[in-house]
Order: sequence, then C-alpha cells, then structure tokens
Amino acid sequence: MLKEFRAFIMKGNVIDFAVAVIFGAAFGAIVSSLVDDIITPLLLAPAMEAAGVDDISALAWGAVKYGKFVAAIIKFLMIAWILFLLVKAFNALKRKEETPAPPPGPTQEELLTQIRDLLKK
Repeated sequence: MLKEFRAFIMKGNVIDFAVAVIFGAAFGAIVSSLVDDIITPLLLAPAMEAAGVDDISALAWGAVKYGKFVAAIIKFLMIAWILFLLVKAFNALKRKEETPAPPPGPTQEELLTQIRDLLKK
C-alpha cells in the first residue's frame, strides 16, 4: 500500500497540482495585499471620510457593516482581472508556439533535377 501511495504521489499531475496550490497561495497573498493595502483604501477613502471612520471594517450604514463586503468584492474583481490577464498572455504564447511551420523547400533531389533540366535547355 505504501508503494502504491508513493507511485500516486510521484505522478506528474499530483506534483504539478501541489506546485499550483502553493503558487496560488503566494499569488493570493500578493493580490490580497494589493487590494487591502492600496486599492481599497484609495477607492473607499471618500466614503470612509464622509462616514468619519478610519478602518474599513467600521464602515457601516446603520446596523449594516458593508465595508468588509465592499473590500471583498473589490478583491474578487482584482483577482479575476489578474487571472484573466495571465490566461490571455498564456494563450497568446501558446498560439505563437502552435503557428504552423512554413512548408519545407524542395529536397536535394528535386533541386538536382531542376539543375539538370536547366542545363539540358
């Protein structure tokens, strides 16, 4: 059973998935910091000043605390946008690799035949 587990773990798909999860977590932390520390305060600064609060979590309308919710929506949109740009760039690179090669030129034998025919004329 241990050998089967080792064989399963060592398959390429499992290793690739593990790397993707780790990379995704690190990427998520970067995007979260970008949204939480830069974009959200810039976008919500006027609303926070008008409400007289310093922290986004204190932003509320009556009993409804909507500050964190708005921040989560902005974070989701930013992550979706960045993933869209990454997928678009990946697809562009993939299309460049898949462009068909130009048709091969004449073979050596065909060239020699053409030279022979030209010399006969």
